[in-house]
This record gives sequence, C-alpha cells and structure tokens, in this order.
Amino acid sequence: MLRLAGARLLSDRDDAVVRAVLAADPVASCMVSARVEVAGLDPWRLGGELWAADYRGARGGRLPGLCFSGPNLIPLRGNAAALRSFADRALRKQRVCSSLVGPAEQVLGLWDELAGEWGPAREVRDDQPLMAMDAQPAVKPDPLVRPVRPDELERYLPAAIAMFIEEVGVDPRAGDGGASYRARVAELISSGRAFARFENGEVVFKAEIGAMSRSVGQIQGVWVRPDRRGHGLGASGTAAVVSRLVNGLGRTASLYVNSFNSPALAAYRRIGFSQVGRYATVLF
Repeated sequence: MLRLAGARLLSDRDDAVVRAVLAADPVASCMVSARVEVAGLDPWRLGGELWAADYRGARGGRLPGLCFSGPNLIPLRGNAAALRSFADRALRKQRVCSSLVGPAEQVLGLWDELAGEWGPAREVRDDQPLMAMDAQPAVKPDPLVRPVRPDELERYLPAAIAMFIEEVGVDPRAGDGGASYRARVAELISSGRAFARFENGEVVFKAEIGAMSRSVGQIQGVWVRPDRRGHGLGASGTAAVVSRLVNGLGRTASLYVNSFNSPALAAYRRIGFSQVGRYATVLF
C-alpha cells in the first residue's frame, strides 16, 4: 500500500480484502471484477489503479471505500468522506477517463466533488436500472444470432460504430481514425463475446458481453438496424446472448439501461431481467 494524502493505492497485498468487497455485490462490480480476476491489483497489469479510502480498514480486513481509476472511473463503495478522498486523488492529475460510471449513489456523489474542476459534463445519465437474471430467458432466443467470426470484422464494425454513435453521442473513430475502437471490437470478436444476426451479409442485430467475471457477464452494445426495429429482433437477439451466458457459460446475465428508454426496459423485462440496483454515468 502506497501511503499518499487522500485515497490510498492498493496493491496485490490487498487482494483478499478487495475480492471480498467485489464478491459482496458481483453484479454491480462486474466491470472491475473481470479485470482483477485476470490481472490482480498491480496497476500495470490491471490497466488502472484501485484506490481505498481507509488504509486502516484495509489492514483490518474491511474496505469501506473502493474505486477503480482507469479508462473509466468506477466508484464501487464509499460514504461522503471516501468520495472526497477519491476526488482529491483524481484531481491530482489530468483527467484521462472517458466516463464516470457505477452505482448511482457513488457516481453522483463523486461527481458533486469533481464537477467544479472537470465539468461541465457532456451528459449526466443519473438513472440507469441495473438488471440481472440467471434463468432461461422467457423470450425464445433467436437461433440466427451467433458469435461473430474474426473474418467478419469488416462487416460487423459498421454496426458497432453506428451503435456507439447512437448510444454515446460521439464517433469512436475521432482522434485516432478509429484504430483503438477497431482493436477493442476485434478483441471482443476473438474472445467470442461479440454476437450478431447477419442478413444478406449485413448486421441487423448485435450485442456484446463487454465484461465477464467468474460469476457475471455484462451485456452491452445492444443494437438493431433502424429499418428492422419494432419486430422483436432486439428481444430475441438479447435472449440468445442471455442463453449463452446462463446456459453455456454458467454466469448471471446483467446489463444497465437508461430509464428513459422505455422500449428497451420493456423488452428486457419480457426476457426475464429484474432490477437489482441503479447505475449512473457521467460522459465527458
């Protein structure tokens, strides 16, 4: 543990207490758990840092405050004092994260501390139901939805870009011409976590398992081609990915969705998802 003012940087020596915190809420912590299970707590391998708000608590086997700082800033646990310590550490260097995301109470509390320096945000999505299910979907899975093959990257990528622009509001090709986003999509495909339904060589439905821990898989990037919407492809396609997670991989399926997206919420509930928490996202 490196002792600095405010939040403390955790190391592999704190592995047991961190894993206990993550296991206490496996759905909410899936994005961080997936990294920790593969890489441990070393920042270089983890692709970011894990911060604790209470050094003495970590030494005593408990962790009242925990935050991941990497491509996204993800506060998982912490009271007002913990969030202030996370903000203090975050403000010591230039912002590099593209979003602040996680349990709504922690995200919105941390954003209150950061907004004066990092604001204004491009968008604050303060109510995103976090949903999960671990049973066979109630909607019949689309038998034509399957894992995308590596040789299909060029056909899949335009749909992934269209989804990103529609959902996030920015073009993922900006800045580096799309090289980073293309590499990320290629990684998802090569790991068998990108799914699509192709018709006449074009993607009409897509979804991905963005993060997968030992117990939970988080579905992301659900998209239906605009001219095919309203025909049930989203529900049956998502059901196919759920079936793959629950029946094929032995995981709980999870996702989060904007509360104002009534059609998506209705579809997910038909599939069998129920709300288990609330997320929030601050987009930069």
